[in-house]
Amino acid sequence: MDARFDMFENAIAAKFGKRFANAALVIHQSPLPKSTQELVSLRASQINGCGWCVDMHTKEATAAGQSAVRLHLVATWRESTVFTEAEQAALALAEEGTRLGDAHHGVSDETWDRARAHYDDDQLAALVSLVALINAANRLAVIVHQRGGSYEPGMFAAAVH
Repeated sequence: MDARFDMFENAIAAKFGKRFANAALVIHQSPLPKSTQELVSLRASQINGCGWCVDMHTKEATAAGQSAVRLHLVATWRESTVFTEAEQAALALAEEGTRLGDAHHGVSDETWDRARAHYDDDQLAALVSLVALINAANRLAVIVHQRGGSYEPGMFAAAVH
């Protein structure tokens, strides 16, 4: 299946992409640990079936020094021993925030309290914003059939500057 539409070549999509990247930059520059940002983005992208974003976040995380073991176990983080309690709390929040249609309650109080125990207000603001942003990115890529496999680390940042 080929991409239906090139979001990087259309003028309106390119304008939107630059603003989208600016929003991502706010999160990237936040005090939320970069490793947590990539793990959360990867997990939401796995849930949403976004090959482009899984490719991007796996490669960006690898380039940033994330171990292959941790990346391979993100999909089964509950049955893994390689994630900190803080990362587990972030992954739980990401899953519940991504599966809104599957979980009528959205993010549970228990999950929120776990995240709250590990992250301060600025980190929580970044985490909640990241979950919203990666879900939007997943939807954009899935709708136009943007496929994974060709991403190179740093490619997105270079495309929007």
